[in-house]
Parts: sequence; structure tokens; C-alpha cells
Amino acid sequence: MAAAEEEQRRQLAECFERAGLTLEELWMRYFALGGNAGLLELDAYLNGVMSLPRVQRDMAAHAVNERLDELVGRDRVPYSRPVRQSRPSHGPLAALVELLDGAHRAPPERLPAIMDAAGKALDVRVSVYLADYTQCTLVPIGGAGRRALAVENTPAGEAFQRGDVVISEAQDDPRLWAALLDGVERLGVLEVVPTDGTAPHDPLLREQCRWLAYLFGHLVTITTQYGDGLDRVRRREHRGTVTELLWATLPPLTGATESVVVAAATEPAYATNSDVFDYALSETSASFAIFDAGAHEPAASLAAVVALSAYRAARRDGGRSARPGARGGRGGRQPRERGRFRGAGRVRRGHRPGFLPGGRPPTAVGAARRRGGGVAGRVPRRAVRPRGRRVGRGRGRPAGG
Repeated sequence: MAAAEEEQRRQLAECFERAGLTLEELWMRYFALGGNAGLLELDAYLNGVMSLPRVQRDMAAHAVNERLDELVGRDRVPYSRPVRQSRPSHGPLAALVELLDGAHRAPPERLPAIMDAAGKALDVRVSVYLADYTQCTLVPIGGAGRRALAVENTPAGEAFQRGDVVISEAQDDPRLWAALLDGVERLGVLEVVPTDGTAPHDPLLREQCRWLAYLFGHLVTITTQYGDGLDRVRRREHRGTVTELLWATLPPLTGATESVVVAAATEPAYATNSDVFDYALSETSASFAIFDAGAHEPAASLAAVVALSAYRAARRDGGRSARPGARGGRGGRQPRERGRFRGAGRVRRGHRPGFLPGGRPPTAVGAARRRGGGVAGRVPRRAVRPRGRRVGRGRGRPAGG
């Protein structure tokens, strides 16, 4: 019998004595929880004669703990005022507190070490992978000896594409992969390896991994706004001056409310030089705008950025120029000329599938699956979807292409 198992057996025997149960009563409680060891086998285990599988030992321990809770819980003396707990040292709340406190005034490149400390509070070992800007590769950060992983045909990539937790079924080294999210925007994945023997399929562990991934995703986005440490990891190619400017003006590539989901892609990710887009979601409507500079040169790109800024200012002020068919400046239409823009639109909640007016090419608006709202997008001729999936043939180019 291993040392950890022997310690668990010893404490179970001591607590069994304090619980005031007969062996038959303990076995009945254990059997009701799903235990399949017999009465004599349970007695032999309590006396250190034989071993039991891990699941059966935990069921016996849970049966005794339930009885102890019954004895202690009803006899506690109430306080005259609520007593607040001190800072937790272990468990999911301790892990989240560790992340929040550690990230205060932390540079971006320190985040992996902060996540490692938070993982210890959950008895897990956590590694961080961020998606590159083409969303085809997951790049490790903060750890030596790990290699980049492809999004296609890997458990990590499956978690990234699904935005959920995926379990790697390797028998010798099971682990979880949790999608790293900022809201609904996918940023990468967390690799989680339990260090206390917990099965990866444990639903509580999976839920706690989601909590870590959600909070860590927010921290990645926030710290990237004032530091380049994580951005350098995600860049696999050089960006030119114009591309850098256009990326800085874009909103998150994915946004969602309870009724609308918006997703966009910029292709090529490291050489965008003509188009920009914007959107705004509210309780009752969703506004979209795509500005095509019409020419792949710096002057046209600067004009696109100015038009986008004018559109945002007008939209946030509630002005007419943010309405469908209006130009990116003061009210009124413009002809489709080089460096001139059309393509702003608003979709109200429950909007039927169709096209936003003024687009070049027309911007499709379809009903969002299971959400009842509208989404806007254009199907490119030979472009790549986010997360590395090919799309079919169609007219136009992707936004930002």
C-alpha cells in the first residue's frame, strides 16, 4: 500500500471512530454512493489488510465526511455579525485571487509565471499557448522545451476551434486543453495537467479550468495594450508600417451579445494594406462598417483610417453619418472612387437575412445560429477562415484583405 493511500486509510479509520457509525451503517452509506466493495472488503481496508481502488476509497471517505458534517453542522453557534473569510490559500477562489493580485502592475511577459502560481492553488500544472495572427499555429510562452502546435488535427487546436475544454486521451499523461478567451475572442489555449491524481474528466476540474482561461484571456488582452512581450510571441512574420496602423484601428475580430455574434478575419494577416472594418453591438441593434480604400498604397490606407475614425465619432455621437449608405465623414453619399468609401450599415435585432446597402461587394447579413440576431461577413474567393479552415468560392475579398 502506497504512502498516500496508507495516510488516507489511517485518517478514514480515525474519522470513522468519531462518526459514531457501525460498520454496517458505513457500508450502507458507501453503497448508496455507488460503492461496489463488499462489507468484509470494506472492513479489511479499514484495518489495513487489503487495498481498494482510488474511486472506492474516495466513496468511503465521502460517506464518513457526510456523517461528520451532519454531526458538526447542526451544533454550530451563530455569530452576532457575518464573519468574512481571510484570503484563501487553496482552491478555485485562491487561484483567481492569485491571478488578479499577480497581474497588478505586471508586464505581459510575467503572466505565464503568474498562471503557474495560480495553477498550484488548484493542484494543476498550467502551460500557456497563444495563437499566431493567422490562427494556424499555437505558440508556447513562458516555458523552455515546448514546441509550437498546429491548430489543425491536434487536441489543442480542437479546443481552440471549439472554444471549449478538450481532454487528451493519452493514457500515460492525460491532460486538458482549455480555450483561452477574452469574451468570445479566441487567443490561445491552456494546457492543464493535474498533479494530485484528479481524473481529467472530472467536471469540477473542467469548470475550474474554464474560469482560469476566461480570466487569463482578459489579462492577456489588457497587458498587451501597454507591453509588447506577448505580441512578439504571436507574430510569426514582419508587419509593415501600413499593416501595423490598420491592425491598431481594428476592433476585436470576434464580438458577441446574447442575440448577435460578429466574426471577422483579415487576410493576409501580415500584409493588410487597404480595408478596415468596425462594429458596435447594443441591446437593440448591431452596426457594421467596412471601408475599402480601393488602392493598395499608403495614402489610401491613411484615408481608410481617417474614414473609420470619422464613422466611429459620428456613430458614438448618434449622428446621421453613421447610418447605412452614408459616407465616412459628414452626411451625404459619395461615388465609388479611389479612396472613397461606402459600406456602413445597421442591423436591428431580428433583422432578416439580406445585404447591407452600399457595400463593395455587398456585405451579407445572415441570422446567427441559436441567437436570433444578425451577422455580417463576406465570403472570400480563396481566403482562410479564422482558426485555419478553408472556405468555399464566392465573390469579394475578406474584410481587411
